[in-house]
Amino acid sequence: MNIITKLPGPLLVFLGACCLSFGGLIVKSFEGATLWQILFWRSLFFTLTILFFLIISYKKKTFKAFKELGFPGFIGGIILSFGFCGYVFAMYNTTVANTNFIISLQILFLAIFGYFFLKEKISVITFTSIFLAMAGVLLMVGSSLTPGELSGNLAAFTMPITFAILIVIVRKFPTVDMVPAQFVAGICCCLIGYFISTKIMISPHDIFLGFIAGFFQVGLGFIFITTGARTTPSAMVGVIMLSESVLGPIWAFVFVSERPSMFGLIGGVIIIFAVLVQFYSLLIKGKKSVSR
Repeated sequence: MNIITKLPGPLLVFLGACCLSFGGLIVKSFEGATLWQILFWRSLFFTLTILFFLIISYKKKTFKAFKELGFPGFIGGIILSFGFCGYVFAMYNTTVANTNFIISLQILFLAIFGYFFLKEKISVITFTSIFLAMAGVLLMVGSSLTPGELSGNLAAFTMPITFAILIVIVRKFPTVDMVPAQFVAGICCCLIGYFISTKIMISPHDIFLGFIAGFFQVGLGFIFITTGARTTPSAMVGVIMLSESVLGPIWAFVFVSERPSMFGLIGGVIIIFAVLVQFYSLLIKGKKSVSR
């Protein structure tokens, strides 16, 4: 753990984004497991990874960390679990590119929720980025009218929405620790996958992929990001996290020959451009506040 904390924050965030970028490839590589079986095994190993991280980090204060989570953190964990479910559902039903591009909308949802719940003003640049993002999403979703892919695209929205809600909760209640909240999210996903699945047991190959997804992809991914974000400016974290949206479709194309549609790619480029516009707005706002 000391090795992780000694690494530069931006490098940790990038490593976390790289880990997360393999999510689509892993889901597409399962042989016979159903959507809900994938969710169960992925969440099980993710929960164990987070629990191990909590024990190593907090030692004898592990139970105290859960106690201090409080009601807001507990609710935040439950909300985040819906995002995890939506992520697996989206990767299972639509392209990796579409899912990753839609996930990158989280900073725009954060601006919208910040306006309604934290009374934060939305600048003209933010309005412009939201409009561009909506155009990109409409182009992407409109070109995916088959029931399965359309439902996958819509399910992908749960991840940026729930993540933005979680950040709003953290900003409203600064004492909330996101790591125990992630443990709560993992437990909720395990229960959802267990009760919806007709059976839990799958092939050793798919269980191994569940371990890779839970430990390496989402477990280490969130640990790296959570640790690195403590010493990295928020705007820089957002820009670095865009590497997940870029790398994810590349892994899917190289290893499982998944080709996103032309409209999906165009819509994705528009979305990423809109997100970069929003980051630019945040950087300008940050420089003004520092100068004052």
